[in-house]
Amino acid sequence: MSDFQTKAQAATKAMRAVFPETPCMRNDLLSARFGADIWLKREDLSPVRSYKLRGAFNAMRKVIPGAEVFVCASAGNHAQGVAFMCRHFGVRGVVFMPVTTPEQKILKTRMFGGDHVEVRLVGDYFDASLAAAQTFCAEEGAHFLSPFDDEDVIEGQASVAVEIESQLGRVPDHIILPVGGGGLSSGTRSYYGDKCRFTFVEPDGARSLAEAVAAGKPVDVSPINSFVDGAAVAKIGARTFARLRDVTSAEVIALSEDRICGTIVEMLNVEGIVLEPAGALAIEALGEVADRIKGKTVVCVASGGNFDFERLPEVKERAQRYAGLKKYFILRLPQRPGALRDFLDTLGPHDNITRFEYMKKSARNFGSVLIGIETDAPENFPAMFRRIDDAGFTYTDITNDETLAQFVI
Repeated sequence: MSDFQTKAQAATKAMRAVFPETPCMRNDLLSARFGADIWLKREDLSPVRSYKLRGAFNAMRKVIPGAEVFVCASAGNHAQGVAFMCRHFGVRGVVFMPVTTPEQKILKTRMFGGDHVEVRLVGDYFDASLAAAQTFCAEEGAHFLSPFDDEDVIEGQASVAVEIESQLGRVPDHIILPVGGGGLSSGTRSYYGDKCRFTFVEPDGARSLAEAVAAGKPVDVSPINSFVDGAAVAKIGARTFARLRDVTSAEVIALSEDRICGTIVEMLNVEGIVLEPAGALAIEALGEVADRIKGKTVVCVASGGNFDFERLPEVKERAQRYAGLKKYFILRLPQRPGALRDFLDTLGPHDNITRFEYMKKSARNFGSVLIGIETDAPENFPAMFRRIDDAGFTYTDITNDETLAQFVI
């Protein structure tokens, strides 16, 4: 047994005095779909609904009682994990968050930390919060808690792998992990070594591991798409990448933000599991490795369930657009009696108008209309557009135009 494995097991044992292990649950739906024995490691069921408290616990226990004030910069799960552990250890914590952080995340951080944690809102973006946190540490002599690029944090996150092996009774054949800064993925890979196959999953808008593998070193991939906020990191950690340096490009995949939304919706509607976007990455990735996992025991790490339900309409919207079940277009509608009825006659029995907004009259004889159409099968759209063309209408499909979508959808 390696020194890292011994330390990870010791960290896991120490955690049991603070919180129970998260369940590793076989999923019948996914197992049947992919012809494999598929298990979900439910980090969404931890006390803070993510795995982040593991690394925070291990890093803090290593320096207590020497350190009295702990500081972090985070707008999400790391902040909540640190807050929870500050209250547990009875130490002071200062959490720096962007001013733009959703109120729900601020309230949860304060709830977990109680009187032990102070939340400071600084800057519009994370970089400003991070700079303020580091300045505070330098001036006050406080201990900075990195969300991932810290050996003790990596060791703590490896407790996920320790629990999986114990719960299954063996190392799985294949494990699928989300990647942000690399704490969870580097810890798990360091613990299992070559005993199983790995798939590392990133959001398409933040491919920090893939770019680091290609360059042979961490690189900044800014600007990033922050939709998958739990895994949207512009630069993978130096320490985490040192443990992932020999990962092959074939082991790293990226999924579009819209595609991930389909898994969030399905897990909620069918399984009753609430996942945040990062928590759905590993599950959605099953489709990318289907030919490699048949008949195998596979574990997907559902890394977190801190989902703000105010985002649900957007998530559903993105899922439908990715699945080809919803489209938006701008119709040039003639300003004459009966024109609208003529357009409506082009719709099929399964085509449902979900949005109809008269935008402006672009000329005396024509007006622009924003239309959203939802259907029950993607193949319905080509036939609908042929009927619209045959009727002589002019339109522009803006479904995949991200710039326009930000303003009108």
